[in-house]
Amino acid sequence: MAARLLLRSAVRAATSRRFARLPALSRGMAAGGIPTNEEQATGMEKIIMKAMKEGTDPYNMLRPKVYAGSTEDPHLVPSITNRRIVGCVCEEDNTAVVWFWLHEGDAQRCPSCGSHYKLVAHELPH
Repeated sequence: MAARLLLRSAVRAATSRRFARLPALSRGMAAGGIPTNEEQATGMEKIIMKAMKEGTDPYNMLRPKVYAGSTEDPHLVPSITNRRIVGCVCEEDNTAVVWFWLHEGDAQRCPSCGSHYKLVAHELPH
């Protein structure tokens, strides 16, 4: 009985002229939709997203490229100074790391395994 009464009052309210029809509610964005991640990002996040779109890696977040380690194709080590300490795990199952200083200039060899490394200049993004 209560359901029938409620249904009748709803039908009367919908057909009555005293209630103006309201437009259906839509998402409240003035531009016509939900903003994308690129539109919504600010600060550091926006810089990183823009760099990733251009194909660069300003903060070295991606895995480094694989090099052969020979004199013709040495492992490139970025540095903001003219020298850097490098650790080499010479064998895949080795538990010890061989540490050595890498200086600007020609490629240098690891004292243990002979793999070549070369220091390259790296500009800070900010």
